[in-house]
Amino acid sequence: MPDYTYVDQPQLLQYLFYPRPDNAGGPPGSYDVFINVEANIRVSCRFYLADPEWPWMLYFHGNGEIAADYDEIASFYQLSRINLAVADYRGYGLSQGQPTVNSLVSDAEKVWQAVQQEVLKRYNRSFDWVMGRSMGSIAALHLAHRYPEELKGFIIESGFASVTRLITHLGIMAPNSMLKGIEEECLAMIAEIRVPALVIHGDRDTLVPWGEGKLIHDTLNKGDKHMLTVPGASHNDIIFRDIPRYFGAIQGFIDKYQ
Repeated sequence: MPDYTYVDQPQLLQYLFYPRPDNAGGPPGSYDVFINVEANIRVSCRFYLADPEWPWMLYFHGNGEIAADYDEIASFYQLSRINLAVADYRGYGLSQGQPTVNSLVSDAEKVWQAVQQEVLKRYNRSFDWVMGRSMGSIAALHLAHRYPEELKGFIIESGFASVTRLITHLGIMAPNSMLKGIEEECLAMIAEIRVPALVIHGDRDTLVPWGEGKLIHDTLNKGDKHMLTVPGASHNDIIFRDIPRYFGAIQGFIDKYQ
């Protein structure tokens, strides 16, 4: 996997992560699972169960969000016949610790393994789908590369091929050889992914430009890959710009490969 140590500098992390704690419980039908990711550090994952027989999707949210922000959004996934589990990063929601890019990736593997055990134990089912929004695209891409035999498909929404491209786009740091090296490692990883993919991006996204989603789509191996451009959508209104089109694409993608 790409080594993000160079990116995990305090002066960069303060622009990449916006951890927000939250101690509130979830809505009826939801529950929280805590996962040990390191000594004295655990992260939380909120499960939104509708029907245990429906497909399960592990969701990684954006950098300024927490799992509780999906307490209402989860109902749209349930209307699409999808059970959702939203993972929080270190320092977010009910999770402990401080976020870094390297820990986001390594924790994603532990979360994936834990949610698999959870649904197998409770419902005798498996997690087959992963979705990453914005910063969560790092985790989703990594899992798609790491677990191609276990995943039926993955979705990237408002994502980017490499966090270094976001760093230079936002003017946080000028391009240099170290950032370029990480980008090349990320693109090489994406090119090796063989899992069916759906990329969703708004054409008016200025935070993570549409071209970033297109780069992911084009770099993926020439297999089953699809891209939905949402007209008029920016980074934070993409879900509600065209709800039927957004969730119709997700449901159609899952139905195709389920």
